[in-house]
Amino acid sequence: MDDVDAVQAQIARNMLTSNDWVTARLDGVPYLEKAPLIYWMMALSYEVFGVHDWAARLPLAISAVILCWVVYRFSRWAFDEEAGLYAGIALATSAGLFLFTRILLPDATLTLTITGAIWACLLLLEPEGDHPRRWSVILGVCLGTGLLLKGLIAVVFPMIAVLAYMAVTRQLSFCRSKCRSNLGLAAAVALTIAVPWHVLAILHNPPYFAASMHSRPGEYHGFFWFYFINEHVLRFLNVRYPRDYNTVPRVWFWLLNLAWIFPWSVYLLGIRRFSYSPVSRAERTRLMAACWVGVVMLFFTFSTTQEYYSMPIYPALALLIGSAVSSGGRRVRAATGTLIVIFTFLCIALTVLLSLVWRRPAPGNISRALTQHPELYSLSMGHIRDLTLNAFAYLKLPLGLAVLAFAGIAIGIVRSRSDAKRVVLVIAAGMVIFFHAARIALVRFDSYLGSYPLSQSLLQSPPGQLIEANSYYAFSSVFFYTGRTALLLNGRNNNLEYGSYARGAPNVFIDDGGLVSMWMTPRRYYLLAYGTEIPHLEKLVGRSNLRVVSENAGNYLLTNHALP
Repeated sequence: MDDVDAVQAQIARNMLTSNDWVTARLDGVPYLEKAPLIYWMMALSYEVFGVHDWAARLPLAISAVILCWVVYRFSRWAFDEEAGLYAGIALATSAGLFLFTRILLPDATLTLTITGAIWACLLLLEPEGDHPRRWSVILGVCLGTGLLLKGLIAVVFPMIAVLAYMAVTRQLSFCRSKCRSNLGLAAAVALTIAVPWHVLAILHNPPYFAASMHSRPGEYHGFFWFYFINEHVLRFLNVRYPRDYNTVPRVWFWLLNLAWIFPWSVYLLGIRRFSYSPVSRAERTRLMAACWVGVVMLFFTFSTTQEYYSMPIYPALALLIGSAVSSGGRRVRAATGTLIVIFTFLCIALTVLLSLVWRRPAPGNISRALTQHPELYSLSMGHIRDLTLNAFAYLKLPLGLAVLAFAGIAIGIVRSRSDAKRVVLVIAAGMVIFFHAARIALVRFDSYLGSYPLSQSLLQSPPGQLIEANSYYAFSSVFFYTGRTALLLNGRNNNLEYGSYARGAPNVFIDDGGLVSMWMTPRRYYLLAYGTEIPHLEKLVGRSNLRVVSENAGNYLLTNHALP
């Protein structure tokens, strides 16, 4: 656990230990850019199971399982049992859901609330809809919890998608006459859930209101301005400060969804033959799914993007895919044939790659064989470019498992091609094996991406004040696994910069001069630093005064006095 994972997990830990459930903090500094529900969920898990990395991940894992179950039930309600099964399996075994739930982000849980809200709206709009008050309450719960997960987009996405659907189906007047009381109830429930935290956060982090549309260094305008103006409006316009994020090119943001929903994306070929007129429940659901996808993708076409920002459309695509596979037809059979070709090619390509590295040695850890492209690391998949041919020598086991998975899928599809259910189960089983291979590969990368070995060395060393060179994120796992805070050397940047100017924020930031004055005293200090920082540090304090406690993947834990 490192980087974003450890940061999120540590915020939850800080909330639990400080009993401050309103303001998130890192190293004591207010961290105002995120809604709190993801932290509350992790803190509750800590309270039950103790502070562990797996306990931090448990709420997200449960959310992903519930999401797949809700998509299954949604599709079964809209189409039939078979389509429901296929939709649930497609989402559960899609590459994107696996990949982006390896990171402690609220997006999977947000996707669950958006899916629940859209389904509730469809039920409220049904001509013979039952229990409208129940579904109004569920709609309100989904919107309210979504607001506490990731802000206003939790309401914007489902509501605009539903309005687009109603405009296409000419039901806007119907909404004004029949749904007004139901929507009022939903709004009341959502506000009851979401408003208290927002009000408390504003009161705890003054000034209360500021309307500036400029984001500059050194300014502090309180929670309301930073959360609503800077994080929502200015980030959408790509003028937010600090600029600690990157954006995926628009074309790739659209096209990569075919990879994130892989291998099931090929079955999107089968949705062209469907009718999208609002005559039957199935057709209404397909139309809603199309509006759902269109609204989310259009929104991010004009905003900043990360690869996982499109996760809210995965359930909509799964609904369409489940419906297509269940209905069969020429295009679905062609898509199945395409999968045979794709998986055969992948099997051959990975077999060749495995043969090229089979006899190559793999000494030490994988960091020795990787290159670095720090300019890409603000993207979720930025480390992919670090791979070299030699790096695959450390991945022989996961490569072998991936070859077996893809070979099994290709052979299984050929043998079961006439039975859609068997084809789906074969693909799902193969993807589970592939995901296990990917998990093993990610474990191999832990030594490169994580700082866990340094944290263990620090725990086994004599007491001393910890200093970190660079931003908090650089060695965030050390803080999580040791439970310590640190002074941040030249680290007043990125996510902690704004909160550092808040009234009462602790002064945990030091510059080069501060480091030199501390390092030369009899008191013991420890310093976490990238290998690239060492030449600069040697100039500041002298090579002889930098004693290596531990090294991992080119990163160092240093101290100013010899260890006993």
